[in-house]
Parts: sequence; C-alpha cells; structure tokens
Amino acid sequence: MKVFRSVIFYIGYFLAILVSGLVMLPLGLMLPVRARFRLFNCHNRFIVTWLSLTCGIRYRVEGRERVPDGPCVVLANHQSEWETVYLQLLKTPICTVLKKELLTIPLFGWGVRLLKPIPLDRSKPSAAMRQVLSHGRQRLEEGLSVLIFPEGTRVPPGERRRFNKSGAVIACRTGVPVLPVAHNAGERWGRHWIKQPGVLNVVVGEPIATVGRRPEDVMAEMEAWIERTLDEISEVPRPPLPERAPPAELPS
Repeated sequence: MKVFRSVIFYIGYFLAILVSGLVMLPLGLMLPVRARFRLFNCHNRFIVTWLSLTCGIRYRVEGRERVPDGPCVVLANHQSEWETVYLQLLKTPICTVLKKELLTIPLFGWGVRLLKPIPLDRSKPSAAMRQVLSHGRQRLEEGLSVLIFPEGTRVPPGERRRFNKSGAVIACRTGVPVLPVAHNAGERWGRHWIKQPGVLNVVVGEPIATVGRRPEDVMAEMEAWIERTLDEISEVPRPPLPERAPPAELPS
C-alpha cells in the first residue's frame, strides 16, 4: 500500500511541476516580487496537501503564532524536500539559500529563479560565504525573510551535523530576529522514494533576538533549542553531537 500511495503521490507531484511551470512561469514574469510568492505558494500548498492525502501523513504544527510579522532569518534542520516546500508557506515572502545547480532544472529551477533565491557554489566555500552574507543582508533590507538550513545539506534522521553560523551572522548584522524551526520530516519523506505514513511534527520556536549579540551566542542558543526539540519529536533516536571544528574566518 505504501508503494501504491507513493506512486500516486509522484504522479500528482510531477504533473503539478509541469502545470505550474507552463502556467505560473509566464504569469510570474509579469508580477512584482511579492505577488510572485503568493502565486507560487499555490503550488506549495498543493504539494503539502497532496502528500497528506495520498500517503497518509498527518501534520502537527506547534507555535505557528510565534512567526514574527517582519523580516527574519528562519533556521531549520534539513532532512528532506518537504521542509523546503512547507517553510515557504510558514513565513512568506522568504528567499531560500540553495545549491546553484537547482536553478538549472527545467521548469522547477526557472520558477525558483523568480523568487530571488541565494544560490551557492559549494566548490568555492569562501566565495559562497561572502555571497550568503551580502545577498542575505540585501534581501532583509528589501523586507524579505531569508531561509537557511545551517547543517548545509540534508541530514537523515538519526544523524547529526554541526550547524553553520552564517544565518546567525546575517541576523546579527541586520538586527532581525532568528526564527528556529525543528521537524521530523525525514521520517516521512526520506531519501527513499517510498513515503511513510504517520505524524509529521513541526515546532516553531520563540524568535531569538540578535541586537547587540554575538553570532556565536545566537547560533548556540538556536542549535541547542533545535536539538532539544528534535530529541522530543523524533521517532528515530538522536546520537550525541559531533565535536565542533575550529570556527572559520568570516568575511568582514
């Protein structure tokens, strides 16, 4: 049954990408930025709802009322594709830090380009860090929020990876709050294509103030909250945190 449900989900998933690309792309080109986000979020709402209907996944979201009205830096753990879709709905308009290769995918990547993402070239870490800091600050000053996955890549349930502090640096330099989000989406939408029925938990934390604070302190508070919350909501046991490497030099 899980295989059948997953096949049905992916049929609707790829049809949605095709229809959205053919219909929303031309419309998006003619709309201002904020209207583009509202338009493309119709696609995101469909994906989240379709996954629930076809694969028997129920959503439990706690703390939605804590999302601030103004721009913020959303920092979340990264386990699957699901959170990249859902977090667009949680706080909008929001620009995502992502791999630049995603922008070359036909239809999907073309649509993402219209939403002012911050693409990263992972082959050039120093340049990528500078790009995140400069573009992230620019987006926040424009009144847009920024979404960063501080682990840097998808981390399967039951594994841990130390967080990068670039998101905390951007927030501290601009004075906007950090909004921490924890979820167990990888237990439902993992690396394997077969989706797992059950409850997908999302917890939104209290915004973390950044004015007058060091990025290291903000990051430590955010990471501790996310890890503590994951311990509570995850069905897969969490391992100990790995040792932290010496901090990298940040561009001025």
